[in-house]
Amino acid sequence: MSAPSSDVAFTASVKAEQERRGSRAAHARMEARGGFRTALTPDLAAFLATIDTAYLATASADGQPYAQHRGGPPGFLHVLGPGLIGFADYAGNRQYVTLGNLAENARAFLFLMDYAQGRRVKLWGRAEVSDDPDLIARLMPAEDSLRAERAILFRVAAWDVNCPAHIPRKVNRADMAPVLAARDARIADLEAQLAALRGGANALSAAGDAGPAQDDATLRSRS
Repeated sequence: MSAPSSDVAFTASVKAEQERRGSRAAHARMEARGGFRTALTPDLAAFLATIDTAYLATASADGQPYAQHRGGPPGFLHVLGPGLIGFADYAGNRQYVTLGNLAENARAFLFLMDYAQGRRVKLWGRAEVSDDPDLIARLMPAEDSLRAERAILFRVAAWDVNCPAHIPRKVNRADMAPVLAARDARIADLEAQLAALRGGANALSAAGDAGPAQDDATLRSRS
């Protein structure tokens, strides 16, 4: 019988800690069903189409870890085929730690965050760098301001959905812009209505003040 796909994360040491801390039985039941998911399902593809934030973790040959943010317009992570995700790698600070790690250790990890909806997904696999200009062009978004230097291909070995607890809820500025614009327009409309009502009230008050004064003048002229 083949090892469950979750063994990519649940090493013997991890399982020993689960046993010691009381969670091993629950994870063992999951392992009996095969472990983590391995196929890129339609639900996962739909999730990837909304993502604009990812963290790519790699390690050197001797195990020194490194994590780097990757981002772009929603949908910058593309499903290219069964088990294969690709994205354009934009110009950065030119340290090339991720590229150096991948050159000697292809193991990689993607951590995907959706702060607005409180969702996160973990993907284990292997990554490689491609300088193919046709692939880079295929992965590039429509935004002209972005410049890609290469493509990253990520071959998924296993993936799992994380518990949503403790995820801070944040929203993107672009998503909030129309909501705030509608709010500001409503405020401006209400302020205009209030100003008109105040103007009408002031006119009535002025008319009321002028009435008695005019009557007094008329009475004095008749006396």
